[in-house]
Amino acid sequence: MTAFASRLRLNPIIPVLEIPKIEYAAPLAVALEKGGVKYAEVTLRTECGIDSIREMKQAAPSLVVGAGTILTEGDVEACVKVGADFIVTPGSSPQLREALLKLDMDVMVGVTTATEVMSRLEEGFGVLKFFPAESFGGAGTLKSFQGPFKHAQFCPTGGISLDKIPNYLALSNVVAVGGSWIATKQLLEAEDFATIEANARLAAQFNQ
Repeated sequence: MTAFASRLRLNPIIPVLEIPKIEYAAPLAVALEKGGVKYAEVTLRTECGIDSIREMKQAAPSLVVGAGTILTEGDVEACVKVGADFIVTPGSSPQLREALLKLDMDVMVGVTTATEVMSRLEEGFGVLKFFPAESFGGAGTLKSFQGPFKHAQFCPTGGISLDKIPNYLALSNVVAVGGSWIATKQLLEAEDFATIEANARLAAQFNQ
């Protein structure tokens, strides 16, 4: 198991964040930190995604802030510049994988099929993001992967609600689970950071 995978197992719930306004980044980070969450993934689905990474790291120094929805080498470079702690992709292209393999930081590459799992393991990637998890068989698919891919380690994301988390974490090949329920876009737009902190506490109950 990689060092990244071992660290994730200790703090296995990763909020997947779509931040609509830069003003939300700092209080969001504080709420997650107070709630006991260690890792967070900021997606680049909004214009302020990259700058939000910088703001969150400054507001909550103990929070490990990664960059998600990485699609290009340019995305990688931009996120490295603002100090992202790890990189997450929904899938990968040959050029993107080449850029990722050069990085001296933790990376989580997206896969869906058995062929993609085999290819990414062969290339040397450690933790694989299984996405979109619920649309492709969820915990049942990952359980089936246990047989042929004994050394593969996964972080499923996509449509995973709080009640489904135990089914995933019960699998030996799942090191973490990503979820957007902790800090939804609706909660952020309502500036309901108290509920976000409460959700973070629910997530932190899975910490080891």
